[in-house]
Amino acid sequence: QEWKNTFVTWDPQDFCNISTVILPTDTYWSPPIFILERVNGQNSNLDYTIVMHNGSFISIQPLQVTITCSLVILKFPFDTQTCNLSIASFLYPAVTDLVMKTRRTPAEMMTDSQRYILNDGEWKFTNLTTLEYLEELDDRAFSVVTYVISMERRPTLYTLNLILPTCALYLLDMAVLFGPSSLEEKISFQIAIILGSSMLAVILNNILPTSSNKPPVIGTH
Repeated sequence: QEWKNTFVTWDPQDFCNISTVILPTDTYWSPPIFILERVNGQNSNLDYTIVMHNGSFISIQPLQVTITCSLVILKFPFDTQTCNLSIASFLYPAVTDLVMKTRRTPAEMMTDSQRYILNDGEWKFTNLTTLEYLEELDDRAFSVVTYVISMERRPTLYTLNLILPTCALYLLDMAVLFGPSSLEEKISFQIAIILGSSMLAVILNNILPTSSNKPPVIGTH
């Protein structure tokens, strides 16, 4: 966060050329902001603010938070999800007191995110856009900045562990069904295939989220 306080300025030449000081965050006023989609998280212990001689305040607060996100898993595991991260302050109206703006462009933020955030996990960070708007609440307008994050699931692990074994079971089922085996052998193979399909269904059920309006195609076939 960065903001200006015109009452906190000084001439560096009058103070041994000191142009920057670091003070505790509660020394001066700082804008209180909230993450609307936040469920829980862990705050950092970095409770200090950089104060510049021209009245600029710079506060860096690393946070690790869990947010809510509506998932559409119809195309699982080849799905792309979009989640919102909304930052707002419902204590100061935007018209008179507090207006929030993004300083960097979405392209710059996406470049930094891809550089510093781990990209070898299940999700691939594909796009980032920002929205700046006013939220109406109790006849007052509040400033809100929303980061729209797009992520693409890496399907390799699910393809190897679910899709390929399922296709192999169905092919084996057809081969046994139309093969020259006896009836007893076909029944034994069918029971084994049913058990294998049931195990894959249990694994799939444990992976997928339970709250979704449309079940995945892979789970309905």
